Amino acid sequence: MRLVLILCLVTSVFCATSQEWKSRSIYQVLTDRFAKSTSGTARCLDLNDYCGGSYKALTKKLDYIKDMGFNAIWISPIPHNFPKGYHGYWADDLTRMNEHFGTEKELLELVKRAHLKDIWVMVDVVGNHMFHDFIDQIIPFNKSEHYHSCDVCPRSCQIEDWSNQQQVEDCKLSNMPDLNQTHPYVRDTLKSWVKDVVDKYKFDGIRIDTVLEVPKWFWGEYVQSAGVFAMGEVANSDLSYVSGYQSPLGTMPSVLSYPLYYTMVNVFAYGHSMYELRDSFNAYVKSFGDVDVLGTFLDCHDQPRFLSFNRDHKLYENGLVTVMLSSGIPVVYYGTEQYFDGGHDPWNREDMWRSDYNTKSDMYKYIKALNWARDRGQVWKYMQVERYVDDHFYAFTRGQVLVATTNVGSGGPKIERHITYHPYREGDRLCNIFWPTDCITVWQNELQVVLNSGEAKVYLLT
Repeated sequence: MRLVLILCLVTSVFCATSQEWKSRSIYQVLTDRFAKSTSGTARCLDLNDYCGGSYKALTKKLDYIKDMGFNAIWISPIPHNFPKGYHGYWADDLTRMNEHFGTEKELLELVKRAHLKDIWVMVDVVGNHMFHDFIDQIIPFNKSEHYHSCDVCPRSCQIEDWSNQQQVEDCKLSNMPDLNQTHPYVRDTLKSWVKDVVDKYKFDGIRIDTVLEVPKWFWGEYVQSAGVFAMGEVANSDLSYVSGYQSPLGTMPSVLSYPLYYTMVNVFAYGHSMYELRDSFNAYVKSFGDVDVLGTFLDCHDQPRFLSFNRDHKLYENGLVTVMLSSGIPVVYYGTEQYFDGGHDPWNREDMWRSDYNTKSDMYKYIKALNWARDRGQVWKYMQVERYVDDHFYAFTRGQVLVATTNVGSGGPKIERHITYHPYREGDRLCNIFWPTDCITVWQNELQVVLNSGEAKVYLLT
């Protein structure tokens, strides 16, 4: 953290610390899919190719994001990509911008306008691989020595055994040339590139792709070079494995909360016991260095959307309440507020304009209320404390905010629980943010919580 502060002082970049990022809630966009410069709501006809999204159009939609309560956005990687690299992960030239997204001037304007609205900007970056049919056409890594050989890999040269860490780090992912970070030129170029990008565009943070495919030692150097908050993607359900990448065990300030993601899908989409959620939270506290800085999510561009597993909106709401108010930095994927339900890639990467950016959507208003409650209660300042748990009910507090969730769904039975372990005083009155007239009072040290039709409730002390 001291080195990051020094880097901030010697550049023009405003550097937000990990502690400061805890107060943010992130809205993830795919730059190509969020907003286009032309009018109309017609759906993109080919989700495997560019659909027309741009920085300029995204800039014009910042109020849509801010009015939902978000104060940070995560955008796609910015380098030039191999044809059809609409997602940004097929970089073939680090010296050029992806012209489909817009110009350098338009990206600078996006960041400037976002900052004027107190929206921080996190950019996606890749340090694991490049992509092209011919290595000598890749810029700047145009020599075979810049990539791992296939000596320790299967005949396919692909990662086939994800339990073999050397194979994971040295072999190809989806046939993409795998950069060799032990090569001095590769290591130094990647580090100088990320520093220059952050300095030039004044990004507030970076999301790092494919972290587990690269040795941990490199990410420590890379994050120091970037000089800003970093959140890494360690796409694995094994808690002990993922926690090994966050400091002090690893070298990342934060990682995306993949183990909890899988637990939430099991509990809210497939009806597993709420004890699984409790057990996951308890294991997190024991395993991670700082649970409050992890990126908590229920949907993202690499996983099928929740509603493709289960279309029950009440279950979705319970999952999102957990994302927004439990420990961690909430990350909400674009289209969540419009009930997008795409399955595997690319169907989970829908164009946003098909929704006409409907601010009257029930979920748009629901998420807005959750962001409001999160800010009002300043929940990031308080530990998450379990108050009640059984197979179908889980309640916790963060400060004075009481959260009650269930996994029974919209057709499930009424849930009534009496909570006696809580931080409130006799006579305190708490009201539900979704129905302000729905209030409960502490009587004889007891709170009676009733959930109807699978709803979740969030109570604030009045």
